[in-house]
Amino acid sequence: MAKSSQEQIEAKLFDSDIIDFGQYIKTIKRYIWRILGLAFFLTLLVALIVLSLTPQYTAKVSILIEAEQTNVLSIEEVYGLDSSRKEYFETQYQILRSRQIAEKVVERMQLQDNPFFDRDVAEAEKSGISAFMDGAKESIKGALPFLPQEPEVIRTEEEILASKKGYAVNQLLQSTTVVPVKNTQVVEVMVETPSPGLSANIANTLADVYIESYLEAKLEMTEKATSWLNESLQGLQTKLNTAEAALADFYEREQLVDIDGVVGLASEELSQLSDQLIEAQVALQRNQAIFQQVNQQGLSIDELTSVPEVLNHPSVQSVKREEIVAQSKVSELREVYGPKHPVMIAANAELASIRQSLRDQVRSLVSGITNEYRTTQAKVAALEREVEQAKSEFRKLSNLESTRRALQRDVDINQQLYDSFFTRLKETDQLGGFESAHARILDEAKPPSAPSKPKKGLIVAAAFVLSTGFGVFLALSLEALNSGIRSVEDVERKLSQRMLGLIPWQPHSKKENLALRHFFDPKHHMFSESVRTLRTSLQLLNIDKPSQVMLVTSSVPKEGKSTVSVNLSFAIGQLSKVLLLETDLRKPTIGRLFSLPGFQPGLANVISGSHALDECIVHDDQSHIDILCAGTLPPNPQELLASDRFAKLMRKLREDYEYIVVDSAPTQAVSDAIVVSKHCDSLIYVVRADSTSDKMINNGLSRFVEIGHRIDGIVLNQVDLRKAKRTGEYSGFYDQYGYNSYQAASNEKTS
Repeated sequence: MAKSSQEQIEAKLFDSDIIDFGQYIKTIKRYIWRILGLAFFLTLLVALIVLSLTPQYTAKVSILIEAEQTNVLSIEEVYGLDSSRKEYFETQYQILRSRQIAEKVVERMQLQDNPFFDRDVAEAEKSGISAFMDGAKESIKGALPFLPQEPEVIRTEEEILASKKGYAVNQLLQSTTVVPVKNTQVVEVMVETPSPGLSANIANTLADVYIESYLEAKLEMTEKATSWLNESLQGLQTKLNTAEAALADFYEREQLVDIDGVVGLASEELSQLSDQLIEAQVALQRNQAIFQQVNQQGLSIDELTSVPEVLNHPSVQSVKREEIVAQSKVSELREVYGPKHPVMIAANAELASIRQSLRDQVRSLVSGITNEYRTTQAKVAALEREVEQAKSEFRKLSNLESTRRALQRDVDINQQLYDSFFTRLKETDQLGGFESAHARILDEAKPPSAPSKPKKGLIVAAAFVLSTGFGVFLALSLEALNSGIRSVEDVERKLSQRMLGLIPWQPHSKKENLALRHFFDPKHHMFSESVRTLRTSLQLLNIDKPSQVMLVTSSVPKEGKSTVSVNLSFAIGQLSKVLLLETDLRKPTIGRLFSLPGFQPGLANVISGSHALDECIVHDDQSHIDILCAGTLPPNPQELLASDRFAKLMRKLREDYEYIVVDSAPTQAVSDAIVVSKHCDSLIYVVRADSTSDKMINNGLSRFVEIGHRIDGIVLNQVDLRKAKRTGEYSGFYDQYGYNSYQAASNEKTS
């Protein structure tokens, strides 16, 4: 059984995830008249509001904004606008929407005197609610002097006029719409007012003011530019004259004609002297080295001859060659002649003469080297003095050149600025007389023939559609928020139980219970038949194994379980011997319904042993049923119901009666019904229609499923069949038996 319960719960969760459009349609059918009523009411309210609105007329003027403006001269910098940039058009749109343009339009057309743009007229035409609220606010402030009071302000005529113009400007800005036409240079300006002619006039005037405003701004900027250029030109003229005078004074003071040529000659002379000095210094270094070698102390003539600088001298080398030849000759002759031979003597004399000549030549060379070194040294010193003097002269000329260049640069810069400003001044003067508009009117505004808003038909139709949709939303929301059980589908979908029957609602006082003998009243044949149908459902449900003991319970009190128990007993009593047993030992109602005395003993007395069973059972002569009420209320009702004596009593009652209808306590209040259900064959769960939440009912049902008790089904009590007929929720549940209102009336006439 626990597994079956789990499967039922899973099936219920699965079904809850499926969108049941049929259920939505039934919900809409149930609330259809409320939905239509709400829709008609809201539509009527919107229609009244729309009819009270003042029709508005929209006039449209098309303006073509030139991307490339006609400029006689290229002085775009004067105007500060670059038409080649994308932001140019956005800037023009903002200018059209600007307060400055609106103020000029108001001023030109005197719109502050027009009723639509007049604050006083607008306040006088306030709706009754607004006027009432303002009056109430003033009355409250007057009655409560401690509240901060607004001091009365006395304004001058100029302030009043400025306030009226400001209000008119605000109204005009609210009534004006600027819409650029996509992928074009055309912009549409739309003005909306209650008058078609006024809308067209304002639109055309706004376009004219926009174009004129640009021309005025261009003229004003041109004048400002001309004035500024004149002032700047005078200052530049003064600076240029000053710079030229300084340059002329410099030439006069320094006695210069062509300083560039003088500086060039000085530079060339300094370069030549520097080259000569370098050559002299190189020669001096070379002669100094030779001088130092040949003038070393202690060197003989022969040693000086071996000095490279002396040896490599051309004159020494010539004598050296002669000496080698003479010496070679002497050596050859020595082989032939003796030392005293005249030839030999002559050869030796020649060799000695050559060697003496070499010594003389070396002495002369050493003396020449010394003289050359002294001369070179003097030349270097003289060149150094000349170079220093040339450098000093060149530095002086360079300083003069730098000063001259600075003065000339100042003159050139001032001359360039003067020429540039003079050219710009001439351009501006020429442009000042040329007025070229940056925009033109493409299509003038014409007075519209029909109002642009409100679209009364469209608004009313939209109001009806939206209010209908809102009504459907409310209906579905109420249905979703309603957790009660009101139909067979709810029993199967929300509770996963079968429907045993339903008991229709019977008109009666809410403070009193339904009349006890209501079942036998022929005027309420529908009620009686519903109870008989319940009886038949129970018999057919348990045809193989009839249920002798039937437990009737509910989730909470006031659901009508006792009424169902009593009337089910009446219906079964017409066919069989039946006992109505009350097991609610906490708040019993059966004894009170049958008007039994308070001292009447009952179930509690039998279980406790204070009274015999025969003393406690009461027979109702009209219904032919026996009644065993609760009796004296015990302090431990659940212990009595769980006792062996109660079990023994139930076995005894099964022997004496064909059927036993047990009226138990609600499941959510106490657990008495769980205890009693162990001695019962069937369980009938009573649910008050559209009242108890499905969560609470499922909670009560799960308690019986957990102990493994079978639930026969649900009895839906206090069902309003008039509402059900409109929605068709129970169509077929009664009609298949022929117990509709028409046939019930016919049966009453027949009886």
